[in-house]
Amino acid sequence: MRAVLVTGGTRGIGLACARLLAGQGVPVIAAARRAPEKPLPEGVRFTACDVTDPASVRALFAGIEAETGPLRAAILAAGVAGGDPPAPDEEHWRRIMASNLDGAWRCAEAAAAVLPDGEGRIVLLSSVLGLRAVPDQVAYSAAKHGVIGLMRALALRLAPRGITVNALCPGWVETGMARARWAELGMTASEAAAGTPTGRITGAGEVAETAAFLLSPAAANITGQAIAIDGGAGL
Repeated sequence: MRAVLVTGGTRGIGLACARLLAGQGVPVIAAARRAPEKPLPEGVRFTACDVTDPASVRALFAGIEAETGPLRAAILAAGVAGGDPPAPDEEHWRRIMASNLDGAWRCAEAAAAVLPDGEGRIVLLSSVLGLRAVPDQVAYSAAKHGVIGLMRALALRLAPRGITVNALCPGWVETGMARARWAELGMTASEAAAGTPTGRITGAGEVAETAAFLLSPAAANITGQAIAIDGGAGL
């Protein structure tokens, strides 16, 4: 069985995707900058990769080709978050863009080059802030809007090959990244949930279920879609 690559696969949404797919018997390669602090689920193999470094991404895909053969799909969940500093800061802008947009483009292009025609799948992780914006996250909002534009253009380019490309746009998800952001905002998880029409925060496993669906035969003709998983927060 062909493997699925999950970048950012050792924590948060990426780890939830890796765990779900491995539980379905799919070989999973979880790529991240640092080795996981806890053992990964059975069937998930860790490999180091910094998506902001072109050489690291080339090495990742060369290693996959040599060790596991061609991929079946790629879920590109690597990224960083954070509110803007008080004054415009180019270093902050570059850090957010390098991981969330440049890294997504770099890995998507590398995946597209090796995915099989007729069944290859790419799932990018955007955000509800890729569909709307907030004033204190200019860099993050811009990057996640960019991911949706990247997804749509790649979907058109790869459609003749039968490769689908879609993006997930979660709102608040119960992850370490979200908890860090709540701390920045002086907000509790309950307060975050109260700001969502459904009154609750999305679980990482729910996002993973949507990603797995997009990899399934039932989603073979779904491409170019930005799918909100936000409890109605973007309405």
